[in-house]
Amino acid sequence: MTPRERDRWVARARELLAAHPVVDGHNDLPWALREQVRYDLDRRDIATDQSASLHTDIPRLRAGGVGAQFWSVYVRSDLAGDAAVSATLEQIDAVAQLVARYPDLARATSADGMESARAEGRIASLMGAEGGHSINNSLATLRALHALGVRYMTLTHNDNIAWADSATDEPGVGGLSPFGREVVREMNRVGMLVDLSHVAATTMRDALAVSVAPVIFSHSSARAVCDHPRNIPDDVLELLPANGGVAMATFVPKFVLPEAVEWTRRADENMRAHGLHHLDTTADAMKVHRAFEEAHPRPVATVATVADHLDHMREVAGVDHIGIGGDFDGTAFTPAGLEDVAGYPNLIAELLARGWSEPDVAKLTWHNAVRALRDAESVSASLSHVRPSNATLAELDG
Repeated sequence: MTPRERDRWVARARELLAAHPVVDGHNDLPWALREQVRYDLDRRDIATDQSASLHTDIPRLRAGGVGAQFWSVYVRSDLAGDAAVSATLEQIDAVAQLVARYPDLARATSADGMESARAEGRIASLMGAEGGHSINNSLATLRALHALGVRYMTLTHNDNIAWADSATDEPGVGGLSPFGREVVREMNRVGMLVDLSHVAATTMRDALAVSVAPVIFSHSSARAVCDHPRNIPDDVLELLPANGGVAMATFVPKFVLPEAVEWTRRADENMRAHGLHHLDTTADAMKVHRAFEEAHPRPVATVATVADHLDHMREVAGVDHIGIGGDFDGTAFTPAGLEDVAGYPNLIAELLARGWSEPDVAKLTWHNAVRALRDAESVSASLSHVRPSNATLAELDG
């Protein structure tokens, strides 16, 4: 593609995104704000350029054509029990502070709220909890998070929990335990989307067998294209049309570029050798990352790498069941052309140049995610006669 052709495709992508903006399934800005400045928004004023420290700010969200953002209210899985619950509440409060401070952001808890924000020219701000450790084995806590506006929960993060297996841990309960299945049923009842990113393939299959509402993958790509356990196997992608779910492709290089998998493993080991968590993206941690990268050049993913995943996911799951979840501010490295949230027009331009139709791109960027949430709301309404579950882990799992 010549520079002139690329400019033409990008211009067309921007026009499309003006009408059908991106619903991004996963952004870790709240955790980055916690780690970097303990939520001091005067020190990280996202109304201004924060490219020296963050992947995300409002000018770049606007440049990227983002119309709705699921902010991850993630807490690390080495937090447990009430400490995990408290940290999750602090993350939820951070999102509330962002929405209260910045008029460009509009709190949204429903599909209608997403559409209203788009009509007002604002960025719909939703929340997703990342990891079932955030509820401390309590269905009442799950309901409390929903009451506070959380609209999806990723069943695990990088480590197993008592009732669900993670993709990056050794098998524990073999997928979902009986209590884990009850969690899925209660999420269906209240209208919270079941997010299957990070979970083991066994957990994915168990959740799809239980859920009567659409599931999502808030930030996962195709395992057939890059064989990483965080990605989605084809047999699971094939189940999405019957479920109505949406798989939202992520951009994390180690999940999309096979050559980056081993490099990232060694980079993570280097971080731990320096006494740092491998997911740490603070300034000191990034110095360690950059020094390692200088000594060991990093395989670089590109916009085309991500487009390859979306091509495959569309072929297997169908165009009605795919979306986008960048994982910005939750990863140290990003693909060329997708360095931050301003990069979405580059990805859309690549898809248009590959022959994707504008209606299909509009499903990818906006309509599929909105429809999945709306369908989950409809399922919840149909279950309004069902009483809340007060089951416990001890009762169901022994």
